[in-house]
Amino acid sequence: MSLILSIETSTPLCSVALHRSGELLASQETQEEGGHGKKLTRLIESCCSMVGISLQQLDAIAVSNGPGSYTGLRIGLATAKGLCFGLDIPLITMNTLQVMANAWTGLPENTLLLPMLDARRMEVYAAVFDGKSKVTMTETHPIVLESTSFESLNQPSIAFGNGALKWKDACKNPLISFSEEHPFPHAKFMGTDAARDFAEKKFASLVLTEPAYLKEFMGTKPKNKSL
Repeated sequence: MSLILSIETSTPLCSVALHRSGELLASQETQEEGGHGKKLTRLIESCCSMVGISLQQLDAIAVSNGPGSYTGLRIGLATAKGLCFGLDIPLITMNTLQVMANAWTGLPENTLLLPMLDARRMEVYAAVFDGKSKVTMTETHPIVLESTSFESLNQPSIAFGNGALKWKDACKNPLISFSEEHPFPHAKFMGTDAARDFAEKKFASLVLTEPAYLKEFMGTKPKNKSL
């Protein structure tokens, strides 16, 4: 039986969860501004305290590795790597959009899921998943949304996530509906995949693993201030 701590920091919602063999034991979250850096360690401590375990009892750490916020992804991966190094346990990484797709259950046959994370303006990170199996059917990629985007989808599809609703009025595919459910990924939906990867020993390198940003970082150039 695997005891795995999951960390999700790719969006404004910062969350952690504990799973034993894929079964959720406890979760904590915060959407406080700057909460990723300030509260992540406390969330982890609180989650372990709720279950009555110590970090030394963990078998692995799972972390969502992008796409998403540059700062959030760096904080999450750095924290996960630090714990893995210190505890001498393996690291498991997961695609952020996969975590979002995992939140949905009980969907009708032939339904597709279209999670979208906001990437500013009309750009999103998106992928298509089978609604039943949660298997990805396309690569995760950044896309500038247009009225004809995803016009090839010929099955009932649910677009969701914090980047989906801005496309609702422009979308011309009548088979795509829009939902406000599950706007952000959450660590509590990482347990099943993490347990499977642990059993199959699908571990990420603690040295080589980097966040999957998908886009180059576009920082804000500071203004010169005259004295």
